[in-house]
Amino acid sequence: MDLSSDTANCEGIGETWRFGVLAGEAVLDVADEDLADFEQAAHRIAESHAERELDDPHLLTAAAVASRSLPTFLLEQLIRFRVTGNEPGTLLLRNLPVEAPLPRTPEDGRFQGHWSTLPLSTLTQLAIMSVLGDTVSYADEKEGRLVQDICPQPGAEERQENSGSVLLDLHTEDSFHPYKPDYLSLYCLRSGPDRGAITVTGSIRAALPLLSPVCAATLREPIFRTQFSSSFAGDASAPRHTSPLPVLSGPVDDPELRVNFFGTEAVDERGSTALDELRGAVEKVLCGVFLQPGDLILIDNRTAVHGRTGFTPGYDGADRWLRRSFAVTDLRPSRALRKHDSRVCAPVR
Repeated sequence: MDLSSDTANCEGIGETWRFGVLAGEAVLDVADEDLADFEQAAHRIAESHAERELDDPHLLTAAAVASRSLPTFLLEQLIRFRVTGNEPGTLLLRNLPVEAPLPRTPEDGRFQGHWSTLPLSTLTQLAIMSVLGDTVSYADEKEGRLVQDICPQPGAEERQENSGSVLLDLHTEDSFHPYKPDYLSLYCLRSGPDRGAITVTGSIRAALPLLSPVCAATLREPIFRTQFSSSFAGDASAPRHTSPLPVLSGPVDDPELRVNFFGTEAVDERGSTALDELRGAVEKVLCGVFLQPGDLILIDNRTAVHGRTGFTPGYDGADRWLRRSFAVTDLRPSRALRKHDSRVCAPVR
């Protein structure tokens, strides 16, 4: 992975990111003709299931079946990414369908139209995620929608959340949750006029060789607490942090990562030193991409952190608009939190 000279000033955090570019098998260009069969299947689903909500099991099954109409080379790469992963923990798919004309970017953080208004991009995202696992969402977050709108919101500029527009620090998604997603996808519908919004990812696979043995061992100790996102925090009496947990787990030579560099803190000085060393290592292996319409970035949430550089929204209907979806490799562990056949996890208190 060759580092470029691109940098991002992390105002308010006191860091400067320098990132490389995704290349090789981590980037897959899809031609229009490659998706002809799938688009026909998607249109059939949109016509026959237009009255259903996204959390309907029949609709989700239809999207999963439609994934078989995706081109073979794309399915092969998705399966390989699910089974063995890759060094950056990231896969970028390019030239996927985006509806035209596109509605205005929603200023309140939610597209008010029915999913069937954006059938191609919605079903493409659900079908691709179905190859990686089972789509899931969380009632605490964006009303539990399985496909969520990610766009800047007035008044939220300074938040360390997806509704903000300042730099979003590196994190694994919902790292505080007992059933956090294994994969997340970000589908770009609109880039926005400001090219400042660079999505960055960094994996523990790439960073592990840069860690000292003492640091790696310390990160495996249950001495780190992570702050809950505001939407998950519950009422004033609810805990603000997780109980102490390790940051690294799994095989020593191929660990899994659970951290939020803005919200994870150590309970002692050794842990703080290890977190600082981990941040420094991850920042040395970052990859950055300016998402363009039709780009879908897939992130292995077990091995990679992600973040975003700051940008300037206009709140004029032309701002950056991504759509996010989560998947888990096994739905069963969260079944006590979900109603029968639902993919939406109830709040954990």
